Amino acid sequence: MSETDAVGVSPEYDRVDVSVLVIGAGAAGARAAIELAERDVDDVLVIGKRSHGDAHTTWARGGINGALGTHDPDDSWEIHAADTLNEGHFLNDPGKVETVAKQMPDRVRELDDWGMDFSRTEDGKIDQRFFGAQSFRRTAFAGDHTGESMLNALVDRAQELEIPYRENVMITKLLSDGVSVYGAVGFDMDTGEFVLFNAGTVVLAAGGHAAIYNRHTSRDDENNGDGPALAYDAGASLMDMEFIQFHPTGMAVDESDPEWAPWSGRLVTEAVRGEGGHLYNSEVPESADSGARETTSPGGERFMERYSPDQMELDARDVVARAIAQEIAEGRGTENDGVYLDLSHKSSEFIQERLPRMYERFMDLGVDMASEPVEVAPTAHYGMGGVAVDEYGETDVNGLFAIGETMAGVHGANRLGGNSLAETVAFGVVAGERIAERVDGPGEVPTRIVEEIAEPQFAGLTSLAGRDGEYDVTSVYTELQNLMWEHAGILRDGESLQAGLDELADLREKATDLDVGPVTSESFEFALDVGFMLTAAEAVLRGALERTESRGAHFRTDYPETDPEWQRNVYFQKADIGGMTSFTEPVDTPSEAVQDALDEGHELDYHQLE
Repeated sequence: MSETDAVGVSPEYDRVDVSVLVIGAGAAGARAAIELAERDVDDVLVIGKRSHGDAHTTWARGGINGALGTHDPDDSWEIHAADTLNEGHFLNDPGKVETVAKQMPDRVRELDDWGMDFSRTEDGKIDQRFFGAQSFRRTAFAGDHTGESMLNALVDRAQELEIPYRENVMITKLLSDGVSVYGAVGFDMDTGEFVLFNAGTVVLAAGGHAAIYNRHTSRDDENNGDGPALAYDAGASLMDMEFIQFHPTGMAVDESDPEWAPWSGRLVTEAVRGEGGHLYNSEVPESADSGARETTSPGGERFMERYSPDQMELDARDVVARAIAQEIAEGRGTENDGVYLDLSHKSSEFIQERLPRMYERFMDLGVDMASEPVEVAPTAHYGMGGVAVDEYGETDVNGLFAIGETMAGVHGANRLGGNSLAETVAFGVVAGERIAERVDGPGEVPTRIVEEIAEPQFAGLTSLAGRDGEYDVTSVYTELQNLMWEHAGILRDGESLQAGLDELADLREKATDLDVGPVTSESFEFALDVGFMLTAAEAVLRGALERTESRGAHFRTDYPETDPEWQRNVYFQKADIGGMTSFTEPVDTPSEAVQDALDEGHELDYHQLE
């Protein structure tokens, strides 16, 4: 379109020229910017939607993987890669998996050198804990605030290098002709000022899309699919969007209680189970042989013994999440539609040392984890899919990179716990190295791109602000989240997925007639989020409908078995005449070294913890 404002003049905007624009100020964006600065690329700007240091990275609590061998010297990067492929049900890109696994020992030690507050063993080494589906204790951690401590270390390092940062800026569109990217446009969320960023290279590190579900571990104003939707709109491909990780343990609460309601779905870190937490249902067992605890048990059966007798609570996240969902569906859940997570067999001192944030959170709500269980249920946590990229993190649009949760390829059909933070720093380095080799100034955004994309976008934003539409933004936002939980949740089937797509089409119509406040209002931000969420939601639904098998986090009740013919990635592209198209490609094979590790059959034996 080519709208102008009411007086026939394009809206005013500021222009910023940079060589590299990094969109997203969490761990992935920060690490990419650090790598660029250390390679003497000084014309870099990092922008974030929130204040400096306030990114979703801080909500990652349990740990970061790296084969340090602190407790288990037999561990190696090859076994780390094998565990990742196993957990991903061999839908991962083996090359990207190996990139992460090889880098991580050095990346963890690097963070330590930069002052990250790692928990340590008695002899001063970086401590490591068990995490689900890992063969060895590989997850380094800082209590249960690993992401927060990691981002603090990265921000401190970025400030040492004097990397420019601009906060409270939301990007609404990339400047791309489908072949190359020339920058981005957005607005200052505090002042309402429109901004055109002229950049020779753009790095999308804008998070994932788990918040398209009504129960999720993100804040409501993040992980709305900005990154994948921006890339898709710019001409890049999306991949594996049907794979959403439902974390087994989100908070299950009484949503009528105003004190508890805001915590619904919020993450109860896997570290609680990694430190020995047990899961119980509400059914009183007939005998002690059922697996219930003899003393301070919440009164139910330790049900994971029926689903995974060897790995128990530390089996893969998809396995534990489906087990909990089944317990609840079959009437063995708690009054708040959850199950019990119990750590009361551990001392208060132990819990406060190893899980200080979790202990403090529940104590503030009146629950002492040292003496009573907490209620948990599955919650949308992470998108394994995202933007399709090459081995350096570059999309099929020249100059456009995607890293962190925005990219696809590392995690396959299910993410190994502790690998999300690992991916951010590993691919931050890889992308930074690649960009530094090629960077050649800001370039010049072509006039046709300004006239055909940037200025119409600013005019469209102006038109959206203050719109007196029929539908409330929050209501449409919530309706979309409810739709996704109902039709593309933990258990899926073809009929429900198709119904979800039909309902999504109706929501698209509503989204064109929203009641929106001024540019600086929350409703304006959420109206834009709805647009991003619609793109992400459609890709999830279409991919889940097309994938007629069950694999990892994607479970079809009408196709409950894994089909070897479906060891393929599903790609999504924007059609020339509108609409979303898809195609599939087979997955590559692992290297000989990683295949050897796979053949060795390493696996966690949970009972060694007890």
